[in-house]
Amino acid sequence: MKLLVCALRLRLHLHLRLRELSRQAAAWEHLGPRSSQGPGQKCWASVQAVETRSNLLSRPCITARIMRPDDANVAGNVHGGTILKMIEEAGAIISTRHCNSQNGERCVAALARVERTDFLSPMCIGEVAHVSAEITYTSKHSVEVQVNVMSENILTGTKKLTNKATLWYVPLSLKNVDKVLEVPPVVYSRQEQEEEGRKRYEAQKLERMETKWRNGDIVQPVPNPEPNTVSYSQSSLIHLVGPSDCTLHGFVHGGVTMKLMDEVAGIVAARHCKTNIVTASVDAINFHDKIRKGCVITISGRMTFTSNKSMEIEVLVDADPVVDNSQKRYRAASAFFTYVSLSQEGKSLPVPQLVPETEDEKKRFEEGKGRYLQMKAKRQGQGEPQP
Repeated sequence: MKLLVCALRLRLHLHLRLRELSRQAAAWEHLGPRSSQGPGQKCWASVQAVETRSNLLSRPCITARIMRPDDANVAGNVHGGTILKMIEEAGAIISTRHCNSQNGERCVAALARVERTDFLSPMCIGEVAHVSAEITYTSKHSVEVQVNVMSENILTGTKKLTNKATLWYVPLSLKNVDKVLEVPPVVYSRQEQEEEGRKRYEAQKLERMETKWRNGDIVQPVPNPEPNTVSYSQSSLIHLVGPSDCTLHGFVHGGVTMKLMDEVAGIVAARHCKTNIVTASVDAINFHDKIRKGCVITISGRMTFTSNKSMEIEVLVDADPVVDNSQKRYRAASAFFTYVSLSQEGKSLPVPQLVPETEDEKKRFEEGKGRYLQMKAKRQGQGEPQP
């Protein structure tokens, strides 16, 4: 009797094992081309395929293109907005790729915030911009991407770092772009990286909340303003959002918005000092809400502070959904841009001092001065040059 039971158990075990081997063989045939390799070799090939997929996801996203005349100002310096647009495109690619790395609802990564970005060195027409993006932290609903930009002189082979930026993205469902999905976790090479990333996440979340109190501000035109006043240089650009500005899912690329913001900030800076100007840095850009196709957006810029050689410009983006009467005009994005004035030889020039007139302008001037002194102290501690 015992022998019969053992025989039945052995037969059942062999039957289940054969079924398992059949399933594995079918999987190996599906993963790769047929060959004379044995089952063990095919199994190793399947493991390599999984590892290759994982390595592809963790590998930095690298884009490159040559700078053309329409990317630059009259002096040949590439617009800061052009660089910001390339930075955002690389960040969107790698974050969307990561958020779709697991089976589940498909999504697209939307830009939520850009941390302070310094323009370390100007880029010129004819140089090649190399943009490298890498995921450094993931929370439940957001992705942190670090981006570096290198410029290459293709005649001499010389390369130099021009920009470093940190961007935050959130995954939006393709079925419903108002729905934020969960982010697949990222694998950290050491435990400290996750803790450091969590601190950065909490800090940017707090700063993002603190910007909402300014969302009611509107830049109003003033008749016959005096030179060097806020009203004299303030500028606005009105833009109808078309299909070429948007993702396939009907809302504006973050890079398009940033490029328009930099354009308006550059007009404000040029009006104020009437010289060649370049972007020196961009404080945190907060994207408060999505901008949909068909909206009319108003990008407004005004001078808030001037030091001896730099200008801070506040830029506000308001969206008016003209085709949707149920939704009112709303604040879509806001940021502070810092510009410097340059001579024809590329050397920094003194900036005309801003003359604040109203109490609100004086308050914004003091706030800008505080940000300037704080960043100056930080740079001095790191041994970086001052703008």
